[in-house]
Amino acid sequence: MVQTDGLVPITRSFLSSYYDKYKFPTLSDDVSRLSEQIRAMSADLLHDSPATQGESLLVQEADRQPPHKIDENMWRNREQIEEILYLLEVSQWPRVLQQQSTLEDAELPSVLGRLQGKFESTLKTLEYYQAQNSEHIFNTVMTYMPQDFRGTLIRQQRERSEKNKQAEIDALINSGGSIRDRYALLWKQQMERRRQLSQLGSATGVYKTLVKYLVGVPEVLLDFVRQINDDEGPMEEQRQRYGPPLYSLTRMVLTIRLFLSLFWGRLEATKLQKHQISILEEAVDAYTSEFERYIKFIGEVFANSPFFISAEDAGALEGRSTDDLKEISVPAGQTYEVSLTVESINSYIAWDFSLVQGKLNLDIGFSVECTDPSGKKTLILPYRRYESDQGNFCTCVSGNYKLIWDNSYSTFFKKVLRYKVDCIPPVVEPVPVTVPVPVG
Repeated sequence: MVQTDGLVPITRSFLSSYYDKYKFPTLSDDVSRLSEQIRAMSADLLHDSPATQGESLLVQEADRQPPHKIDENMWRNREQIEEILYLLEVSQWPRVLQQQSTLEDAELPSVLGRLQGKFESTLKTLEYYQAQNSEHIFNTVMTYMPQDFRGTLIRQQRERSEKNKQAEIDALINSGGSIRDRYALLWKQQMERRRQLSQLGSATGVYKTLVKYLVGVPEVLLDFVRQINDDEGPMEEQRQRYGPPLYSLTRMVLTIRLFLSLFWGRLEATKLQKHQISILEEAVDAYTSEFERYIKFIGEVFANSPFFISAEDAGALEGRSTDDLKEISVPAGQTYEVSLTVESINSYIAWDFSLVQGKLNLDIGFSVECTDPSGKKTLILPYRRYESDQGNFCTCVSGNYKLIWDNSYSTFFKKVLRYKVDCIPPVVEPVPVTVPVPVG
């Protein structure tokens, strides 16, 4: 576990100075120029043949301002690239295009094949970036977690959660969900990940009981995961610095998708001119090269950005609160017990205790036993004498678990014990809800 003494979460002012070292080179002028030309070509198609209801939605989406979020725009670009790749599949070409046989007619299919290759390459780059970034954030957070059952529980929770999310996606695809449906669900899942990160920081939701026992987890880590994605939090500086070029690329890919969709629906009545083919090809070249450049740049920024900084760098060190241990006195010749009723297997029982030492070097006996519903007793942790101890185990049966501090062997000395005991139930993921897909 990495030490965090004297550290505080990154602040917006710190990120501002950090980002000064990473200035994104201006996007090529081709992005705005070609975006306008492609949009004008779409307008020409609509002038001759008004938009259908579905096409009107694409027009509105292309003309709408992108959201002011880096990650949402990344997902939006990924969705549009997949929509374009779907249109570029030979099976999705209009029949008249599939049947063209002359040398002149063969030019467009050849161009479309090249465009498909460029979008496939960019999609792979984006998918790799998103996977690496997600793993980097999670692993960095986990380096600050105690390397015991608590960290294991959170990793297990994440694995279960990701499996369930993938099952939701698979169910949607198998039921005939569209690319738009799939990305709507993916974004919803992304928001769920963000919500769970916030829950970990504020000790709510599925993490409420777990965080209640996070004696060894730095408060600075909980502060970080709670505030990092706030609308006016540290990431707002990132959105202000690096959002605008990404938003321009989002608008560009939406414009390209709009044009291809409109053209596909009008190909029988409209023939694409050579200069229009050149503009389309040039636009795709500009978009894919500039977007991949942006992904590489932002990946380097994220990879090198710190999570925590010294209090001196931040300008202040916020006070931290800790959970107080209970304190009791165990008289000479007596025992003290804590009973926990466990209804679910795979729960964790955890403890942390120490004796308040005086002039004498004192210890106290400690053991754990379980009584199952049939009345059978099982010794979980054999008796041993300790000055202090911290431990845990995973329950295999339901029943009553008893933690026993034994001072019966002492004739004269009472023992002052400070302790914390908790039972952490297994995290149960909500049952995935199949999203109904409209027919027709």
